[in-house]
Amino acid sequence: MRRPARVAVVGGGVAGLAAAVRLRDRAPEGTEITVYERSGALGGKLRTGELAGQPVEFGAESFLMRDPAGGESAAVALVRRLGLADRIVHPTVGRAALAVDGELRPVPAGTLVGVPGDLAAVSTVARPDAAADRDEGRPLLGPDEDVSVGALVRARLGGEVVDRLVDPMLGGVYAGRADDLSLTATMPALARAARVEHTLVGAVRAAQAAAPRAPGAPVFGTLVGGLGTLVEAAARVSGATIRRDATVRELHPTPAGWRLTIGPTRDPEHVEVDAVVLAVPARAAARLLAGPAPELAGTVGRLDYASVALVTLALPEPRLPELSGFLVPGTEGLLVKASTFFTTKWGHLRRPDGLALVRASVGRYGEEEQLQRPDEDLAATVHRELSAVVGSPLPAPVAGHVQRWGGALPQYAPGHVDRVASVRAALRASHPTLALAGAGYDGVGIPVCVRSGETAADEIITALGGSGT
Repeated sequence: MRRPARVAVVGGGVAGLAAAVRLRDRAPEGTEITVYERSGALGGKLRTGELAGQPVEFGAESFLMRDPAGGESAAVALVRRLGLADRIVHPTVGRAALAVDGELRPVPAGTLVGVPGDLAAVSTVARPDAAADRDEGRPLLGPDEDVSVGALVRARLGGEVVDRLVDPMLGGVYAGRADDLSLTATMPALARAARVEHTLVGAVRAAQAAAPRAPGAPVFGTLVGGLGTLVEAAARVSGATIRRDATVRELHPTPAGWRLTIGPTRDPEHVEVDAVVLAVPARAAARLLAGPAPELAGTVGRLDYASVALVTLALPEPRLPELSGFLVPGTEGLLVKASTFFTTKWGHLRRPDGLALVRASVGRYGEEEQLQRPDEDLAATVHRELSAVVGSPLPAPVAGHVQRWGGALPQYAPGHVDRVASVRAALRASHPTLALAGAGYDGVGIPVCVRSGETAADEIITALGGSGT
């Protein structure tokens, strides 16, 4: 009688948990699934805490409701699978602003991550160089070409559009610079259009037309009780054995599958499994690949990461604008790069006592020294800068929290998508029962990470079925 397959999921973030749920749903009955998480907490960048007596996100705040094709996002599908659909809520205030020249100006509508399809629409924030975006009789990009977002937009629309619009919007997601980030990795729809269209404005319009959004349809959602409820439900529904504080230090192929070395050097534990999903950041994955695929480890390990800190303050009855929050261009010289007015943006978080929860994101790629400040210094600087941006002194916080995320956000250099594709192709050929998943490969955001984990699980299921396991 054939024994059940054993699958190890290394990494208990949302990608790893999504992989575990998919394995439970689609792998043969009896498949043994074990999730190894090096820390004491599951969820990765999904972390719901408590401040001033109510739940608050110390990591990812929300998820996209729709996928790029207009259908339900992978995050929403997972929420439904976990029986949490009745907990989905949407922002009650969606308007955001940019802090430009010392004042808050509305984020222009109709852009694609800050890149405009209508130049007049962004005139309150930046002055595009319309003459530079001329039709030269050929597509903006070649069939396999990738460039940085900043290089393309600067050449076509000028520096102000990059510095005042694109950079803060990309920075809010990646904590990186538009001049360093891959167009194909961060804005795939625009990259596809740029391989057909002859102008950048035309490419933006084509990309927007290819992914129409129903008027009034919510863009973002979160869960009442916090995204930690998704983490808990995924762990439970997966039926996986959860191993916390279990660092996988080595990975080696065996005739029947894989051997994992877990725990401290002096007293290691060895576990043999049939297949492995590596749902860890790129550098951790590179260390584990160094044994079975050293040539691929070097490619995977090239990916760099930015570190950030999230400073959340509980403010008694502050005078805040009716905004969901604001973004800050790097040219403004502030430590804060983005802020969210939680209790304004999310109606279910509003309190009858008027206490407001405000979160600021601190840290840009290449400026990690700013994060070396003590928590108290970061919180005081955030409070001072928020007061300056909103135009009036904010009351002293009654509570605060500083969450540091070291090496949290991938910095996709041009060519990233092709590099990942080549690594995965090589793994399929040499080690088909080993799959990569997570933000280090496929993009940031909960839906992308969920889909990445599910795809990795599907590959493992196919490989195990093909091998007769």
